[in-house]
Amino acid sequence: MKRIVVLTGAGISAESGLKTFRDAGGLWEGHDVMEVASPEGFAHNPELVLRFYNERRRQLRQVQPNAAHYALVALEERYEVFIVTQNVDDLHERAGSSNIIHLHGELLKARSVDDESLIVPMLEDIHIGDLGPDGKQLRPQVVWFGEDVPKIVLAAMMFSEADMILVIGTSLVVYPASGLIDYASPDTPVYVVDPNKPRMHRSKNVEFITDTAVQGVPALVARLIEEAENE
Repeated sequence: MKRIVVLTGAGISAESGLKTFRDAGGLWEGHDVMEVASPEGFAHNPELVLRFYNERRRQLRQVQPNAAHYALVALEERYEVFIVTQNVDDLHERAGSSNIIHLHGELLKARSVDDESLIVPMLEDIHIGDLGPDGKQLRPQVVWFGEDVPKIVLAAMMFSEADMILVIGTSLVVYPASGLIDYASPDTPVYVVDPNKPRMHRSKNVEFITDTAVQGVPALVARLIEEAENE
């Protein structure tokens, strides 16, 4: 069974109604990015940072996976599928995808401020005074600017072993996720689904589908399933 590795970004979640981080009307509006997404911002004003992510968590509970999420689940009927997502939501999980790597953490989890390996489920708000297993303050289990991306090595290995790559709803400008495609063989087919054609270093074996995720992904998945059935 061929292996497909899928890189998803904010564009796929936006179509479920989630605000994105970098759009003009997105989450950073009214906040300097370093105030709400950096260790320094948390040290300076932890109440602001916790409130910011509490609002994101509440919004996440109000939305549902969309047709693009469900199409990726259907792709598992004929392929081994691994999803590498830059998103911190759980929409891929709720849709039913089996293999998901969250590069930037997960909104529905929290971790100790002192130990990133001490992670607990977090479905409700986090408050000052909420402590982890080590007795230290809890914070969102989200990778902030200036922090390491623990799962980038695993993701790079997945891309190096891919038979096919799908890129959905990402501008490919956020490092280090933007460099993952470089780990794939130049002969590996790449399909990019995004209405705003992202810039890519490679030009060989790349097909751009300038549709939204909800429009483009189900059609692409149907085509790939048909190809697998005809092999």
